[in-house]
Amino acid sequence: MSSFIVQGNANLHGEIIPQGAKNEALQVICAVLLTPEPVRISNIPDIRDVKRLLEILMSLGVEITPIDKNTIEFKAENINFDYLQSPEFVKTSGSIRASIMILGPLLARFKRAYAAKPGGDKIGRRPLNAHFEGFQALGAQVNYNSENTLYEITAKKLTGNYILLSEASVTGTANVVMAAVMAQGTTTIFNAACEPYLYQLCTMLKNMGAKISGIGSNLLTIEGVEYLTGCEHAILPDMIEIGSFIGLAAATQSALTIKNCGIPHLGIIPHVFRKLGVNLQIKNDDIFIPRQEEYEMETNMDGSILTISDAPWPGFTPDLISIALVTAIQAKGSVLIHQKMFESRLFFVDKLKEMGAQIILCDPHRATIIGLNRKYKLRGTVMESPDIRAGVSLLIAALSADGISRINNCEQIDRGYQDIVQRINALGAVIMREDN
Repeated sequence: MSSFIVQGNANLHGEIIPQGAKNEALQVICAVLLTPEPVRISNIPDIRDVKRLLEILMSLGVEITPIDKNTIEFKAENINFDYLQSPEFVKTSGSIRASIMILGPLLARFKRAYAAKPGGDKIGRRPLNAHFEGFQALGAQVNYNSENTLYEITAKKLTGNYILLSEASVTGTANVVMAAVMAQGTTTIFNAACEPYLYQLCTMLKNMGAKISGIGSNLLTIEGVEYLTGCEHAILPDMIEIGSFIGLAAATQSALTIKNCGIPHLGIIPHVFRKLGVNLQIKNDDIFIPRQEEYEMETNMDGSILTISDAPWPGFTPDLISIALVTAIQAKGSVLIHQKMFESRLFFVDKLKEMGAQIILCDPHRATIIGLNRKYKLRGTVMESPDIRAGVSLLIAALSADGISRINNCEQIDRGYQDIVQRINALGAVIMREDN
């Protein structure tokens, strides 16, 4: 287990470029399984979750040719189905949730697929109903083998159908879309997730020859085709990392410029941070956050306490709830953070309270933050990263605190943030990595 040793009272300045979007990368990398032709993807983040997915694809027989650090060419001409039933596959899949998204493309192209129970963040229940119900609506049979702990999905053929997803699941929508693009007839998916990740996946699939309409909405119509070709695809900047850097600048009273943000794809993210009092300025495709001695959270129009809650896109993404919470700690005023989707995501606030934050955990889904308004600083402490986003939130808190903090289990942060220590140290931070 590795740790970050973090010097507090950080005074950061300069420019930082966001990595490619983690959640998009995991989807579009799985989509290369839909064609035997070469697919080149650029702006792939060099992070632990992507590396694990690449390990799975290489073991499956996919030819992977790095072009540079963030560009890879894939060729999925020959697929090793024996690997999909091996203990090695079960072990590797159990460490990354994105492994479930190989099901859709394999089912579309080969009419059979296997998946182990996926891993990922321990942030609460994350059922797979939307995935399997979508496959079944297309004509597939889903079985679970308790002996080898594998899901087996098979179909003599896939036939288009009307599908009402039980939830607007991002990975569930992606999986069903990839299964449907080569089904016979027309598929209509209602209550589809419409995050920028899905917009990008559908755009890539169209470039491969898929026929999809309604891209960017929650109603997708897909006309099945017999064959998909190779293509080139560029991944968007990571909106979660952009939000993390906005929170970092505010919490540490730093002046930062975030370059090349893909502003049209950020939705209400800038608006929410402005509600928290952050003075962010959009300049072309960049975001500038000036140094602020203090920042004051808004209240509702009737004077009641501000509420920040997550919601399916175009609502505020749940991946930034932890960042919004830690940003509010040194603001003036109070805010209710309502994390609706996952019942374990707010439990990391206990460590923030130990550092001196004034937080009331109302229940597993709601926390009230009473802003300190710089009256006193947080205190450095020893803590552990429970998941990717909470880990970065703890890192932000540590950089804003007095003294030295130690964040254990920092591999969780590595899963979603590329070279985070080097990039933040380049802004003036002092973070050391200790590998045990």
